Amino acid sequence: MASTFGNIPKLPELRKRIFFTIFMLGIYRLGVYVPTPGINAEEISKLVAKGTVLETFNLFSGGALERFSVFALGIMPYISASIILQLLTVVVPSLEQIKKDGEQGRKKITQWTRYGTILLSIIQGLGISYGLESQGALLPGVGGVSFYFMTVVTLAAGTSFIMWLGEQITERGIGNGISLIIFAGIVARIPSGFRAAWGAKESFLVEGLVGFLLVLAFIAVVVGFILFMERAQRRIPVQYAKRMVGRKMYSGQSSHLPLKINTAGVIPPIFASSLLLFPATIARFSQNETLQAIQAQLGGTGLLYNLFYILLIIFFCYFYTAVTFNPVEVSDNIKKYGGFIPGIRPGKPTADFIDRILSRLTLGGGIYVAFVCTVPTLLLKYFGAPDSIAYTVGGTSVLILVGVAMDTIAQIESHLLARNYEGFLGAKGGKFKGRKR
Repeated sequence: MASTFGNIPKLPELRKRIFFTIFMLGIYRLGVYVPTPGINAEEISKLVAKGTVLETFNLFSGGALERFSVFALGIMPYISASIILQLLTVVVPSLEQIKKDGEQGRKKITQWTRYGTILLSIIQGLGISYGLESQGALLPGVGGVSFYFMTVVTLAAGTSFIMWLGEQITERGIGNGISLIIFAGIVARIPSGFRAAWGAKESFLVEGLVGFLLVLAFIAVVVGFILFMERAQRRIPVQYAKRMVGRKMYSGQSSHLPLKINTAGVIPPIFASSLLLFPATIARFSQNETLQAIQAQLGGTGLLYNLFYILLIIFFCYFYTAVTFNPVEVSDNIKKYGGFIPGIRPGKPTADFIDRILSRLTLGGGIYVAFVCTVPTLLLKYFGAPDSIAYTVGGTSVLILVGVAMDTIAQIESHLLARNYEGFLGAKGGKFKGRKR
């Protein structure tokens, strides 16, 4: 890690990419503090309360929703549009064919994702505008059609600008732009979370400095566990037979098919939490007794809530893995290039073998993700940590932080290895051992 960052200044192109990424993320963070006109900020902060879907959206928007800035919708409409298109490619054969058309197909999917993002932003903007007016969260004299129009345009433009920032970071910076924007929003909330934890250290289960250090140690163990699990994979050996290409004979090669334990990433906990918190959100905006009763049963950190949360995470792990990973397609690709898994016949037996292993891995991955996502409950109930630190450095947040950090560092290492691998490897004299001068 130290050698990786030490070699960054040696590559001007990589240095420019990193500075460009930091500059774009800085613009995003400035936009979080630009308010939308006509909004009562105090009322908004009351509506974005713990135990609702709005809290989850506020986390991914980097606190923009509780300020109701021009970036209040954050990047969630883009993520939602991407997920919808992924699901549609499984159901609609024509979309699946477009996806397989290489670069041209990828451009079409990207374009449709942009259109879907704007459409979802408009719909969400209208819903939020109506909700704010009905809840009395507007300044005196503000409301009506003009307010709806202004708010929808502002929020849609803000989300479109964030989407553009993310694409620019991906193309001209380092790392995945959309992921880094979410990463920056979560990281920006960590200092305030630790300050709140330090201020409330006397209320911990173990009071004072010792309790605060125990919380930090527990978080460090969880981060280390996530690092280990995210890098873990099951490698299925693949053997390629000898083949003739033109007049040249290529000898057989041995390779492997890596299967990650957590193939679905952070999508399952996002889906599960949104589904569970949806009744609580509706109940907050209405006085329906049935919804109030459901909120009382599924609210907070109760046993019933966490049980449903764990089961839904495991279900969505299987569901999203089935959507994004097709064993039949992988088996056909292995067979097309003359490969086979030792001891397994090509074709359907290979697909069944991969599917069987993937199902077992997904169960382990679902249990792992469920454990990490219940970390806030552990911090709240058994350490007495405040909400600000429990939900900022626990659960889905820490999964995103670790995953994005690993991907970004991997891209930096790839640039170093591709552009200046001799210096990256640290060989003496700038040459590989045994290489002729």
